[in-house]
Amino acid sequence: MFKQWYVLQAYFGCEFKIERLLKTKIIDNNMEEFFGEIIIPTEDVLETTGKTKRVFKRKIYPGYILLEMIMNEKTFDLVRYLPNVLRFVGGTSTEPFPVANEEITKIFNRIIDTVKKPKPKVTFMVGELIRIVDGPFIDFTGTVESVNYTKNCLKIAVLIFGRFTPIILDFSQVDKG
Repeated sequence: MFKQWYVLQAYFGCEFKIERLLKTKIIDNNMEEFFGEIIIPTEDVLETTGKTKRVFKRKIYPGYILLEMIMNEKTFDLVRYLPNVLRFVGGTSTEPFPVANEEITKIFNRIIDTVKKPKPKVTFMVGELIRIVDGPFIDFTGTVESVNYTKNCLKIAVLIFGRFTPIILDFSQVDKG
């Protein structure tokens, strides 16, 4: 038999705790040959506050763990009866179905893409009303005309002297609401 990917549903916030416990149980029960990778899908997120930029990891699917394993009665019981584990996703309660390789590939590509270029923490939509919190137009409000995520900047229409004027601002210079 060969290893396949399964999705494990867990209590929200317990994913890393389950990962550590599962790795320990696998070693304690000498079942290393039945298990492959254990992945909690995360993406890199760029947070801009003031002039500082910080990249942190955010779970893509909170409460879910990807598990590469050979499914049999012993491995099923080892995983299923860990504390804070709810169930395997897909299939029946006693016989879970593996995830399609295309789905796993999509998830891995998303993880890799955000490592190369982190996603911004705050997203803006065209037509959205925002407030300027830094720069010469502080406390003005404007409407988003365009968003450039590669340069982390916005084009905003601001009412100045009775007419709308487009200005370009960094994400850190604006606030939603």
